[in-house]
Amino acid sequence: MKGRPLVSIVSGGLSKFGKLDGKYSREIFLEAVREAFDKCPNLNPRKDIEALFVGQMSESFEHQGHVAPSISDWMGLLPIPATHLEAACASSGVALRQAILSIMSGIYDIVIVGGVEKMTHRSTSDATEYLAMASDFPMEQWNGITFPSLFGLIATAHMERYGTTEEQLAMVAVKNHRHGFLNPKAQLQREITVKQVMESRPVAWPLKLFDCSLISDGASCLVLTKPSLARRYTDTPVDIIGTGQGSGTIGLFERDDITYMQAARSAAKQAYEMAGRKPRNVDVAEVHDCFTIAEIVAYEDLGFCRPGEGGKLIEKGATQLGGRIPVNTSGGLKAKGHPVGATGTAQAYEIYLQLTGQAEQRQVKGAKIGLTHNIGGSGSTGVVHIYKGRS
Repeated sequence: MKGRPLVSIVSGGLSKFGKLDGKYSREIFLEAVREAFDKCPNLNPRKDIEALFVGQMSESFEHQGHVAPSISDWMGLLPIPATHLEAACASSGVALRQAILSIMSGIYDIVIVGGVEKMTHRSTSDATEYLAMASDFPMEQWNGITFPSLFGLIATAHMERYGTTEEQLAMVAVKNHRHGFLNPKAQLQREITVKQVMESRPVAWPLKLFDCSLISDGASCLVLTKPSLARRYTDTPVDIIGTGQGSGTIGLFERDDITYMQAARSAAKQAYEMAGRKPRNVDVAEVHDCFTIAEIVAYEDLGFCRPGEGGKLIEKGATQLGGRIPVNTSGGLKAKGHPVGATGTAQAYEIYLQLTGQAEQRQVKGAKIGLTHNIGGSGSTGVVHIYKGRS
């Protein structure tokens, strides 16, 4: 039946995002886990948790593979099965989907899923190189193209076809910084102006420094269980009622039209149909704003507006707190930070807070339905989830 709960979130945790010197990713993950466990006193981790799913993009940042059993060890959860999933910046979004499917299969009753990345100890050039490994090697990496330049191409195409402006891109950054200012765990807790964005140094035209997300350290996690068991652990579970995943070409050059992301559209279609909901039913969303143009494209791919009208949507103020469909109330990747493996479940954590009334100054009044949109590469992977608060 459409709209029935697939799994329930009974708790969640998020580390501070930013430059976390002197900590390995396994230690950062424990910060998120401690919050999740503290929020859920009825949970006995060693007795109740049956599996761990961890999203992490790259072994290169810490020269450390086999991350999932390492984290399980530090959590004190051996010998439960621990699985690492990689899908570039959508790693923990995919991990969340696999955790959902594992519970729906009947194999597990309760699992923990999360993501982590430790990036800031590497130089900018090293981090750029490791991130670029999610693009096509012979045609893109080999020729020196990086993700700012790939998304610069997407922005240029969108501007050419639809008349989207640099000022509209800047408005995305301004909005997300305003939201991030209200989030104590965000990496950048300061407001900016359109003028500051426009005058920041060029990175890959038309993208400027303030159009780009951050190199970050951080971790996030969720505790998931069967809907029938959720009330054992919390009075305020959040049900996941839709999930979808799609794929696109790994090379941007292989697409006939780069003004949208087929993987995201496919994932959204699946999730909406499963949830029995329409875009107009969504009260709050977290979308993948790795660059400001990515958020504008997401508006369109998710059906919040028609193709080509994403720039107008931000200009009208529809996606800010108090608007018709608040987007990236956490500050998004742009202000909260983007420790790539952690992003998917960090988005879900924000929706969990919103639908349980725990988002404090950035709370969306009366939010009942939430959505997350997580992208890997330049749109090679798309993952969308839809959430419903339980009264």
